[in-house]
Formats: sequence, structure tokens, C-alpha cells
Amino acid sequence: MKGEGKQAIYPGTFDPVTNGHMDIVQRAASLFDSVVVAVTNNPGKQPLFLVEERVAMIQEELSGLDNATVESFDGLLMDYAERREAAVIVRGLRAITDFEFEFQMALVNRKLSNDIVTVFLMPNEKYTYLNSTIVKEVAKFDGDVSSFVSPYVQEQLSLKYRDA
Repeated sequence: MKGEGKQAIYPGTFDPVTNGHMDIVQRAASLFDSVVVAVTNNPGKQPLFLVEERVAMIQEELSGLDNATVESFDGLLMDYAERREAAVIVRGLRAITDFEFEFQMALVNRKLSNDIVTVFLMPNEKYTYLNSTIVKEVAKFDGDVSSFVSPYVQEQLSLKYRDA
């Protein structure tokens, strides 16, 4: 696929970005010419970090990955993907419980824009249980999240909960 000008978008709330998220970004970056990590506000969730804070954390995480960038967006993912002229939406699948929701979303997205393909990537098995909600819960009670997030993100979580 690389070399064909394929741009992929990896959307999510990333509240906060985890090692599992970064594993998916690295896998996508090895498959596509460019990857945009697209940060959005999910109206169904109450994020700990502002969109700008999440973008800044991901920018820090992307250093050294030349073909990956981060942006925020509002509205429908497929409208954003069309504006970016993306060919692919990347989604991570951790466990079978993710599949049904992700499958439904992929079908809806296909109805909205038949030109954009959804690709599912599995993270390294050591991250299959990991999600941002678990990370926040552990960090909230001053637990060790060093195996879940980078030192930078761990510091941001500590600052956020210390100031709360």
C-alpha cells in the first residue's frame, strides 16, 4: 500500500492517549504514506482533558514518527475524512467486544462515503485489555500507570488529578 499516496485517519477521543493507541498509530504508519491522528470530542463522554491538551499529548508522542500528525476535528468523521482526502479510516480492535460496535460504525461510514475504507488493526496482545477509562481510573487513585502510558502522559495525568 505504501507509495500509493494513501492517507489514513485514526480517529478517537484519546483521553488520554495510551500505549495501545500508539501501537496502532505505529502499525498504521508502517502501512500508509501518512496517518492523521484525529482527536474529537465525543458528546457521549465527559473527557478529563481538553481537546487541546489531548492534541498536545499526542504531538509529544508522535516525535520521531515522520509520517504521522495530529489534528482535532468536529462533526462527522466521514465529512472530515473527505475534506482531508483520506482513503482509509483506521480503527483498533482489542477484543471481540469491540467488534460489534466497530463493525456497525464501519457500515454506517460506508453508507456515508463509499470511497473511504475502514481498516481494523489489532494492537500488540499486551495492550488488548487497555483503554483510556481504565488508565484514568488507576491514575485517579494514584496507581502506577507506567506500563499503560508514556512518562509524559503519566505526568499529565498526575498534574490533572493533583489539581482536581
